[in-house]
Amino acid sequence: MAERLLAHAVRDRLGDRAEEFVLSESAGTGGWHAGEAMNPPAAKELRRRGALDTGFRARKVLGSHIDTADLILTATAEQLDYIAGLRADAMDRAFVLGQFGRLAEDVDVEALPPAGDDPDSVHARGVALVHAMNAVRSGAEPEPGDDLDDPWGHDEAFFIRTGDQIAAAVDALVEALLPKGGR
Repeated sequence: MAERLLAHAVRDRLGDRAEEFVLSESAGTGGWHAGEAMNPPAAKELRRRGALDTGFRARKVLGSHIDTADLILTATAEQLDYIAGLRADAMDRAFVLGQFGRLAEDVDVEALPPAGDDPDSVHARGVALVHAMNAVRSGAEPEPGDDLDDPWGHDEAFFIRTGDQIAAAVDALVEALLPKGGR
């Protein structure tokens, strides 16, 4: 859900050029669902929010995924620990999604490079944003409230609540990366 809600938020901001600027991909820490389509209640929640659910296939995160990511967002602190086990050197760009959303309000976005009309300027702003987020974090561990609730096996209301948690953090990321007046 997070992958697709981020892509949707970027598409809302940038339109048809969204994929030129931000690539959002997901992978799980366990491989038991690898190759499967999206969980039907998650897909339903994405459609309700106007996001795409098509073409998704679950996959397990690999070190190579981490190596190429400018930002790594996990659903839980436990998953963050898993990432640390794969690539300890990536921890300065790895956050629990709720932690990232919570800390975003403490970043001085005016000090970041401007987000221009080209992918390179947005990338430079994104790298600077991740660096600033890591500085704001100051090595602090995620807080218990930063973890997303896992909706798997729960009712529709649970998926809606999890979607709200994801959307809040994703919106903070998109606003910092692609400010409305900054492009």
